[in-house]
Amino acid sequence: MTLEFRVPHDVDTDASPAPSTPTGTVPSDTTRRTGLRGVLDRLAVRRAVARDRRLVAHLHELDDLQRLLTGARGVVERGWIQHSWFAYLDEHGHLRKASSAAALAAQGRPLVAACLVGAVVSAAGGPQVVHSQQVQRALDLVWHALATDEGRPVLWCPAPDVRMARVRDLTTWNDRPGRTSAEVASLLLTAERVAVHEAERVAARRVPVSG
Repeated sequence: MTLEFRVPHDVDTDASPAPSTPTGTVPSDTTRRTGLRGVLDRLAVRRAVARDRRLVAHLHELDDLQRLLTGARGVVERGWIQHSWFAYLDEHGHLRKASSAAALAAQGRPLVAACLVGAVVSAAGGPQVVHSQQVQRALDLVWHALATDEGRPVLWCPAPDVRMARVRDLTTWNDRPGRTSAEVASLLLTAERVAVHEAERVAARRVPVSG
């Protein structure tokens, strides 16, 4: 006699196939939450990576600005003037001076001396880059060193009229009677320290990115 073991259709066994979700069926709340959480996690990682890249780029910029300010200090130590941006030698070897309005006349000429602002412009590459972001942000650091307590965060990207007013502050300070080249060089050294402090502040904002 043959014995047959029949399993009722309403009883599951370990060998029973896993039930499938019919096409078009809405996934359970758990599945939906898991999928949404994965998407949100990936977006969070991407944002964190992008933020870290911006911080790294800012650190590189601050390093470049510090070197530029060191170069400007060297310009002042070699020769400093008041009431003009540059003193240079013309094609005949005569000493000429150029204000901000005539700064391009000094381009490519042997530089004899420069004021505070002119030294920053010269260290950045000369009058043709006076409106570059590098020059503007270097002057932001110099103004910060002059007008703000050391150690406070730098306020970047002021409005154009504010930035122009700050440049006037720097030229007025440079041209004040009794001012010395040593004081100008010292201010540039302080601006270098401002760049270092700002870099430390930016570095502290970096968070290790995982995933």
